[in-house]
Amino acid sequence: MKSKKLKIKWPNKHITFAYEGDDWFQNASKAGINIPTGCLTGSCGACEIDVNGETIRPCITCVEYKNSLQLNVDFTCDPFWEENH
Repeated sequence: MKSKKLKIKWPNKHITFAYEGDDWFQNASKAGINIPTGCLTGSCGACEIDVNGETIRPCITCVEYKNSLQLNVDFTCDPFWEENH
């Protein structure tokens, strides 16, 4: 069975297309976005992004279908940094 083709809308208004199981970092690169990295094991949270309102860590999560063929990506906001910096 072929995986679903998903439309990804990035914060910079670029759009990429991916299949379930594709790598988030490669798709971000296609959109001209560099997702920051840290440990690459899911421990530090440096790479967190919001996908359709759910925070994920792309270093340990592949692109996946979330009840919609369009995935809207936003950068995760840290309230500490917004308040203090």
